[in-house]
Amino acid sequence: MEKKAEVKMDISNAMFSLVPNASWSVKNGVLRWQDESVTQPTDAEIDAEVIRLQAEYDATQYQRDRQYPSIGDQLDTLFHDMTAGKGSKDGEWYKAIEQVKSDNPKPE
Repeated sequence: MEKKAEVKMDISNAMFSLVPNASWSVKNGVLRWQDESVTQPTDAEIDAEVIRLQAEYDATQYQRDRQYPSIGDQLDTLFHDMTAGKGSKDGEWYKAIEQVKSDNPKPE
């Protein structure tokens, strides 16, 4: 199975989450606040948001890994299996879904 790229949340992710309509920039990891109409989050608030967003992202890895074929492709395959009399576990639809499930076991 192909290893997925690791995603790390950073100050930019936190800022988009905390103050989505504010004007700011980040250069070399340094925040430059450019909005006089919105209060700038504190460093502690930004750090806490980075941690929260990373935990939320990590907790949903299982859902991202389970990449089923599109519903349309699933139904088309199932139709062709049924037309060919493949109503058992020998059909291509069943094999495709079984492969996704075996490649991405449900966390315990």
